[in-house]
Amino acid sequence: MELYKDNKGDKVEVKDGKFKSDFYKSAENIKEQLDSVSPSFCLAKWNQVSLHLPTGYNNSCYHPPLHKMDAEAVKVNPSALHNTQHKKEMRKLMIKGERPKECQYCWNIEDTGHMSDRHYRSGEPWAHMDFETILNTPWDADKNPRYVEVNFNHNCNLKCSYCSPQFSTSWEKETKQFGAWPTKTPHNAPEHFTGSRACIPHSQYNPYVEAFWKWWPDLYKDLKHFRMTGGEPLMDKNTYKVFDYINANPKSDLHLNVTSNFSVEDKLFDKYIEAIKPICLDEKVEHFMQYISVDSWMEQAEYIRNGLDFNRMWNNINRFLTEIPYRNSVTFIITYNNLSVTGLDKLLSAIHGLRQAYSDTYQRIWFDTPLLRQPAWQSIQLLPESYQMIHDDNVCWMLDNMEDESTRFKGFKDYEVQRMQRDLAWWQEGSKLDEQYVRDCKADFYRFFNEHDKRRGTNFLETFPEMVDWWKECKRLAQA
Repeated sequence: MELYKDNKGDKVEVKDGKFKSDFYKSAENIKEQLDSVSPSFCLAKWNQVSLHLPTGYNNSCYHPPLHKMDAEAVKVNPSALHNTQHKKEMRKLMIKGERPKECQYCWNIEDTGHMSDRHYRSGEPWAHMDFETILNTPWDADKNPRYVEVNFNHNCNLKCSYCSPQFSTSWEKETKQFGAWPTKTPHNAPEHFTGSRACIPHSQYNPYVEAFWKWWPDLYKDLKHFRMTGGEPLMDKNTYKVFDYINANPKSDLHLNVTSNFSVEDKLFDKYIEAIKPICLDEKVEHFMQYISVDSWMEQAEYIRNGLDFNRMWNNINRFLTEIPYRNSVTFIITYNNLSVTGLDKLLSAIHGLRQAYSDTYQRIWFDTPLLRQPAWQSIQLLPESYQMIHDDNVCWMLDNMEDESTRFKGFKDYEVQRMQRDLAWWQEGSKLDEQYVRDCKADFYRFFNEHDKRRGTNFLETFPEMVDWWKECKRLAQA
């Protein structure tokens, strides 16, 4: 048996030529520890937060629904951006062994017999490091999180099919022009995004952004992972303010992360590259992770994420990996939806190719496949069973290209395969869905993407010719 280090601390056990990552083993081990507290205990409720500052909402990870932060409370206590009263109540339920309804994503996965993100997240070092402290602290106490994800504003150049005006100014502009989408229940209606749901324009005063920068010096000292999202963070002045702070205050244990579509104009991308170079090359942080949001290949990816220039994105990925060759990695975030399925093989093959080109002394190319649940008409659970064979073929191909001693950093990892198998298990649970619900969702699929083609000048059947039977079925149900 041998032990290797993988990308800044992920130890990998090699036994009889088989690789088993420390990441996967940690998830297995943490399950026992979590269960010793309760069968619903999750460290993310204490150590992780996603902050949506344009609307004043947050969630503990990206699975639960967003809930509102108190604009007055954060003026007095900026850490209330994370330590909301709602979240404290959820912590209390978890300690008691009750399943918060908002965490249904993980409960669904666990009920299929697979490990969920509750185990994977809680098993990561930044979450697990405070296990004993959290157990010995009152559930209603304030806690600085170790993993923070933030979007400072919703300015974005894309109109992704599953997004909304709350996260994209391009979506917002289109919605104001054309109104709600003609699904059974009107979708993204302008009147929905008023009052507390309205985004605060980046040019106006935002109490949540102000509270963040007041909290930042105290938060920064405890951070292990800091991730900026959007909107599109490359278009946000706060992104570069963070870079300036880190350059002036290096933090050797910080993992700095940015999520981008990497499809911005060249001048802006030049600025971004120059801002990151000193952080990586002068070792101002432990590691820089560049997350890239893309869900399929070429024209199909551009259809799903309207406004994406796939070739520009791919060129920028190669430019990033070439021009900043040290202390960074790329992770593809593939939001797995029913339009991803037929093109996923090409994207996985390209990711595999990038690993051959750039992953030499450590793992530089990663990917994840979080499942899309909303809007419901884009769920993979609606697709005919025959589409599951496409997914299964991808899993088999990954198994044929698993990492071993001769393909270190080049092949696929055990937990990447496990996640794909987990996705398939959840997909198969769709057979239990109410038949009328499925018919309604399929009808809404046609209504939405038929309108998509009208508003955005796209053509579904030209882009997805292999899905013609599916399209006809959805059209029939919509017109019934």
